[in-house]
Amino acid sequence: MANSRSSRRAAGWGGPVRLILRLVLMGVGLGLLTGTGLRLLAPRVQKQEFPLPSWLADQAVITTLLGEAVEPQPADESTKVEQDASAAAKGLQQARFAPTVEIKALSNRWTELAAQQSDLQASAYLLILDDGRFAAMHAERPMPAASSIKTPILLAVLELLDQGTLQWNEPLTLTQELVGGGAGWMASRPLGSRFPTYEVATEMIRVSDNSATNLMIARAGGMEQINARFQVLDLPATVVNNWLPDLDGTNTTSARDLSRAIALVDSGEVLGPRSRDLFREVMGTSVTNTLLPTGLMRGLGGAQGAPDDSLARKGYRVYNKTGDIGLAYADAGLIELPDGRRAVAGFLVKGPFNDPRSTELIRQLSAAMAPHLKPIPAPPKP
Repeated sequence: MANSRSSRRAAGWGGPVRLILRLVLMGVGLGLLTGTGLRLLAPRVQKQEFPLPSWLADQAVITTLLGEAVEPQPADESTKVEQDASAAAKGLQQARFAPTVEIKALSNRWTELAAQQSDLQASAYLLILDDGRFAAMHAERPMPAASSIKTPILLAVLELLDQGTLQWNEPLTLTQELVGGGAGWMASRPLGSRFPTYEVATEMIRVSDNSATNLMIARAGGMEQINARFQVLDLPATVVNNWLPDLDGTNTTSARDLSRAIALVDSGEVLGPRSRDLFREVMGTSVTNTLLPTGLMRGLGGAQGAPDDSLARKGYRVYNKTGDIGLAYADAGLIELPDGRRAVAGFLVKGPFNDPRSTELIRQLSAAMAPHLKPIPAPPKP
């Protein structure tokens, strides 16, 4: 009987004790959570990014509640944060097509080289994307585009892919109207042949297939619609007036437009990551490297040979597309530098039919860029 009464007394005290312990633990936990939360919110409170009740709006109350968590930042630290943000914003701007300071020495050198062939019309443009430095010579003058217009056409088609109105494996049908002579092999296939879009886009750049180009123009909505897109992209000199091969040179572009089209893609201003990767992959298949890449290799000096291999040994890579209709030549591309920076450049020359001076002038203009595309030396290891 005594044991039974003792057990009941123990049981009677156990309940309140456990309740008190739970309340204490809950209080400690809530205190920790509240303190942590206030500490985390403190910076936002200080910057007035977090709305507070009117009774907490007073700075003295905030300081009392949060203590050191809301102490004002030192002036020098605040200034540093603002400088870092400004630098980041400036870097973002510089990565886009944003010319800032002209490299006058290069612009003047281009003018001197072109003046040596006064019966040739030449246009040139260079923009270093990372710092905005540029050089230009008649850069906005419309000139016969030849096959160089295939680069902005590729951009316009990949925009459709981004919009979801085109599938990369969508079959395109060859019709009589779209058969283009000259470069490429698709013209030799029977009418009604169907090719996946990825093959058409690649052959347009790889071997400059004219029938493939016409298929791309048609898929983009035709000449009028693709020209309207070029205007929206701020490519005013770029106009498709005729199906390829356009041996009369009625299709036009400019050195600045070609450079801008490539820069828009590389900076991510117009295409998503996947389409941007496809653009670079397709541009990387181009087999003609006798103009811009050869000229740049010449300007850099050292070991010569196959342009792509020689440039790669020096840490350079050029994604380019040429144009050649006899009376006009062109080349434009993205240039990767050994230090990770990138530049875009475009060149067009018009002259007598099949005059070797035209292609040589593009190589000379490209070579003149080399001193301005040298890598920034890496800092020494500590």
